[in-house]
Amino acid sequence: MKPPPIASEEVRRAQEKRLRAVWETPTGWRYWTSVNNTQVGVWYTSTAFAFMLFAGVLALLMRTQLAVPDNDFVSADFFNQAFTLHGTVMMFLFAVPMFEAVAIYLLPPMLGARDLPFPRLSAFGFWSFLIGGVFVCGSIFFDAAPNAGWFMYPPLATNKDYSGIGADIWLLGLSFIEVASIAAAVELIVGTMKCRAPGMRVNMMPLFAWYLLIVAGMILFAFPPLIAGDLLFELERMFGWPFFDATRGGDPILWQHLFWIFGHPEVYIIFLPAIALMAMIVPTFAQRPIVGYSWIVLAAVGTGFLSFGLWVHHMFATGLPQISLAFFSAASEAVVIPTGVQIFVFIATLLAGRVIFAVPMLFGTGGLAVFVIGGLTGVMVALAPFDWQAHDTYFIVAHLHYVLIGGMLFPVVAGLYYFYPLLDGKKLSDRLGKIAFWLMFVGFNVAFFPMHLSGLRGMPRRVFTYPEGLGWDWFNLVSTMGAFVFAAGFLVVVFDAVRPKGRQPKLERNPWNAGTLEWINEPDENWGVRSVPLIEGRYPIWDQPNLIRHTDEGRFYLPDAEEGRRETLVTSVLDAEPIYCMRVGGNAVSPIVAAFALGAVFIALTFEWWLATAASAVVTLGAILFWAWTGTAEIPEKPEKDVGLGLTLPLYRSGPESVGWWAMFITMVGDGTAFGSLVFGYFFYWTIHQDFTAGIAGPGVFWPMVALACFLAAWALMLGARGATVRGFVVGMRLAVGAALVLTAAGSLAGLYGPWTYRMEPTTHVYPAIVWVLAGWTAVHGAVGIIMQLYCLARSFAGRLMPTYDIDIHNVVLFWHFLTATAVTTFAVIGLFPLAL
Repeated sequence: MKPPPIASEEVRRAQEKRLRAVWETPTGWRYWTSVNNTQVGVWYTSTAFAFMLFAGVLALLMRTQLAVPDNDFVSADFFNQAFTLHGTVMMFLFAVPMFEAVAIYLLPPMLGARDLPFPRLSAFGFWSFLIGGVFVCGSIFFDAAPNAGWFMYPPLATNKDYSGIGADIWLLGLSFIEVASIAAAVELIVGTMKCRAPGMRVNMMPLFAWYLLIVAGMILFAFPPLIAGDLLFELERMFGWPFFDATRGGDPILWQHLFWIFGHPEVYIIFLPAIALMAMIVPTFAQRPIVGYSWIVLAAVGTGFLSFGLWVHHMFATGLPQISLAFFSAASEAVVIPTGVQIFVFIATLLAGRVIFAVPMLFGTGGLAVFVIGGLTGVMVALAPFDWQAHDTYFIVAHLHYVLIGGMLFPVVAGLYYFYPLLDGKKLSDRLGKIAFWLMFVGFNVAFFPMHLSGLRGMPRRVFTYPEGLGWDWFNLVSTMGAFVFAAGFLVVVFDAVRPKGRQPKLERNPWNAGTLEWINEPDENWGVRSVPLIEGRYPIWDQPNLIRHTDEGRFYLPDAEEGRRETLVTSVLDAEPIYCMRVGGNAVSPIVAAFALGAVFIALTFEWWLATAASAVVTLGAILFWAWTGTAEIPEKPEKDVGLGLTLPLYRSGPESVGWWAMFITMVGDGTAFGSLVFGYFFYWTIHQDFTAGIAGPGVFWPMVALACFLAAWALMLGARGATVRGFVVGMRLAVGAALVLTAAGSLAGLYGPWTYRMEPTTHVYPAIVWVLAGWTAVHGAVGIIMQLYCLARSFAGRLMPTYDIDIHNVVLFWHFLTATAVTTFAVIGLFPLAL
């Protein structure tokens, strides 16, 4: 399609002036209220790097302590806190947030979008991440850091005499940080599926977008089980509910299941975005499209899918049945196949092109070489007999770091050197980059390769010190020397990134001659693209001559900001056909208030300050309601507008066409995964005990069935309320929602009354404890449903919920579908099982 004629110079300057005014970053204190995804992405990335440097310092302290036998450089307790925080920060505060941050920054221009759909959600995620990270990391300065390992195994971590308040800081702090990760996942999934430039069908998306879509989906299924485990863990620590206490029917192995259902997919959640960076870098420096686009996409999907079948890979030494070991060992070997496909695709692309070995390629290929070594040792530990010998030795430490640093840190540095010109139009130093690479590559291998040998000689993980004469002395000294060389190389990278570059001339746009859309932007622009282009190929800059010039000239969609609003196009999921023009939320204080208030809830819970917890929860609810009322589903001043290229689109959509509906759906998928993990716990206890109930009376059948009937009736009324809204029957809608509200309250109370009336004491045995958890989970969701129902009534009476503008009722009914499924599962399980058997 030929772009329309260029507008006059005067018109084009006026358009650009209005766009810059709309997207301008505020100054002064209002700078921190910015919700522009470009700005938030920079904040996010910088903070993740800062946390990584903190964790690196802890690692050097540990290596110094282990350099020689019988060392007393740090105390045993500090060592335990240091290795716990090192692993925690690297996994939770650097690896995953780093890629979410990069995606928030890169995805809008890469997709040809003006912005992602929920910039306020991105800002909320950043502030949650920052507050939670400072809370967890800062604990070590008060001698209160967690000290039971980044995996927090019970019964060590449930013992308050040993773990102190550090375990609570870990559990509640990370639960808060996981909120930020899930918020970012929702933003990335909806943005990738619904905000692509017209013409960018799913089979034409950049590979980076494909990988991030897969990873964000994995987060929805991997993080909630850990949140569910954290809930059970804190209930045991705070109130004595015996989920992991074997003397009262619990089992510490359940924690390992829930943790590693998260923990092993987490490795691939880290690895796949690094491969995504390589999928952008390799074609650029081979100067040809990727070989086997479809194959690498299918391999990425396969890797994500198989990663959820590997969690027992970490539990081979726990005494599980042989059939389980065989199944999970085979699954651990099978994941090598799609991983290998992705690496061979890169090799084929490099062989088919004319490779330019710049600094990004140096770090990228070095990282892949390191990762392959880690993958080979992974094949070894996937075999149960070998794992029994190597488990909890330094062989596992070496394997883990080869996989994570090779598969993640080296590609991240490659991405830093590759994408840095997008920040200010200047490159990092080639000379410093090569120095940094060789220091890091040599230092890394010197540091971690000897750990394979010390592990095979029997050196256990997490030891504070060791006597001489065991054959570990030289291995540890060499490892420590290598660690400092590696750290020196990374400091060169940091220096290169932060050093003043004022005298360095700005480069021409797209200095690497890349083919993907992120290079379409001027470095000083705050919006995604000058105008939203029409895409005709997988590498638009290569496939469409003059695309950058035509985009700059405003020849495509949304060349202007006539109404002075931030806008982007929402397109269809498969074919990227324009659906409507979305008004994107602007700068606001509400995300900051909500994040700080929610952070206060988790911090107050840590110290068991119940009144502060309640007050903070009220502030959080108020901030979120204000945010929803003023910042979502805004009623436009006109029904539609001309978006360019002769296309007129509506300014409002509800139901599956809207981004809000998709955000609710994706959020509830994650919520359902957490609930499913709790149900898994219920049946886990049943499988390990001959008499699951231990003779304790259950909640009966009557009250659970009454609760279920109330929830089903409320669900039917909410469906009726949605239909009444669509037909314009306002009174009927209000009556239906009001009746559903009463039934929701009745169902929630009836669900709790069953365990209450049968006096099921949760501290005596795990059976009443898990029944109370399931009933309480449903009741809390019922309370959320009531708040949503009240919100719909308030919107209706305020004239903001009507047949034309009905997104609120559609989203609330979608929530009710999930709530009803939760209620059916809960009350069928606790009311009929194991009685039904």
